[in-house]
Amino acid sequence: MKRNNQISGLFLRTKLLLLLVVLLISSCNLVKPAPEVVVLPKDQRPNILFVMLDDLDAEMNSISYMKNLQELVVARGTSLDDFLITNPNCCPSRSTILRGQYTHSHQVFHNTAPDGGFVKFNEVGNDASTLGVWLQEAGYRTALIGKYLNGYPLGDDRAYIPPGWSEWYSPAKGNAYDGYDYVLNENGVLIPYSPAEANYFTDVASRKAVDFIQRAGQDDIPFFLFLTLFAPHEPSTAANRHRDLFPSITVPASPSSNEADVSDKPIDMSRNPLLTDEIVSSLDQKYRQRILSLQAVDEMFAELVKVLEQTGQLDNTYIVFTSDNGYHFGQHRLVEGKGTFYKEDIIVPFIVRGPGVTENRTVAGFLAGNVDIPLTIADWAGVVPPDFVEGRSLAKVLAGDPAPEKDCREAYLLEYYTPADANDGSASKGITAPYKLGLRTTEYLYVEHSNGFVEFYDLITDPYELENIASTADPAQLEHFSKWLKAFSRCSGSGCVQVDMGLPE
Repeated sequence: MKRNNQISGLFLRTKLLLLLVVLLISSCNLVKPAPEVVVLPKDQRPNILFVMLDDLDAEMNSISYMKNLQELVVARGTSLDDFLITNPNCCPSRSTILRGQYTHSHQVFHNTAPDGGFVKFNEVGNDASTLGVWLQEAGYRTALIGKYLNGYPLGDDRAYIPPGWSEWYSPAKGNAYDGYDYVLNENGVLIPYSPAEANYFTDVASRKAVDFIQRAGQDDIPFFLFLTLFAPHEPSTAANRHRDLFPSITVPASPSSNEADVSDKPIDMSRNPLLTDEIVSSLDQKYRQRILSLQAVDEMFAELVKVLEQTGQLDNTYIVFTSDNGYHFGQHRLVEGKGTFYKEDIIVPFIVRGPGVTENRTVAGFLAGNVDIPLTIADWAGVVPPDFVEGRSLAKVLAGDPAPEKDCREAYLLEYYTPADANDGSASKGITAPYKLGLRTTEYLYVEHSNGFVEFYDLITDPYELENIASTADPAQLEHFSKWLKAFSRCSGSGCVQVDMGLPE
């Protein structure tokens, strides 16, 4: 009898061992289950309305032309100056906002496949654990209206809806950047929108957002609405009713506009000629077009606040406004675009109105950025997200509390990637290398380019990044920043919070 028990026990242990081996092998080939989130007890969870624009600048005063935004959000909330984008490119930035990770961790390096875009985000399993998933697990009614990730959806599954979203309205065909003539995936059903004026995309998104909020006001279920619009991304299509506004506006001038001497900049910039009058004039026209495209967004804010007030939800709703990256218009002789680490591209508006948020306040000299957005929203919702999150919660700072020293980072990581040199065969193998990496502190901008070129700016004496002092700076100081950058660019999870406080001993 005893021997039979021993044999039975051995057989059971063997089965368990074989099962473990199978599971381990399978885990190498399948997307791993989503990490668990912890939902904290909470009497009342606030609503969260998160509005994000595409390519909106902070340095050229575009939102000063948005009267409703100024009166209903800016004057009634807190703005963070120098709010930074870790990777000034649409899809990597949006992945950071959905996951709370720096680019090297979420691995969405570009806007397009194979090493970027929705294809990469989906391929590495990022969809399984995002801000939408976390809040849905906490009992939120979640909705995404607008742009998701570049390259969404896959051509063979245009009705795909990522996990975490109770309601879903996102372009699945056509070119919604143009504002007209597109197809929306509406909760798994493809609905075409003809190029009629009533189907101007910002207006359609606004109506759907109002409808969602109205329905949410009929019960006690909190909502999270991610309203992500295309404006003012090129071609910056405006609604017909706004096309005659602001006939004379021009790009605001700054010391870096058409910079006189760019010889200290990277080689691909140092050879740029001065912008001609014709180019400057075309930039003025494009800037005006961007401002016009924002007018429907501004009208949308009036409608959103109105319906929140009518449904009795305004006092319990956080309204967050930001952009996925900034934009330059003629600074440092760069015509227009994004992707640099200069202030125009990495600084975006970040404004919050909501319960306990200090009104009519601007916070300066505090390093924060898009990697902090998911943890801040999770904090409001009473959620502890998975331990892969690399940002910090801004909830206390937005509520007016002095920022505790332990909650203040000393540097923010900047990343921009490009396929490795095809000559060494790495690009064909799908290996992605950093094109440039940088650190932004309250005092300095330090950048290392893949060709060895270094940029170093003293932001106190040179806030417009005109004079690269890398050739005259203390070598020990440059070495310190280089070691710090190396450690930061390899961090993960809570290790990023540790290294953003300074170089580990």
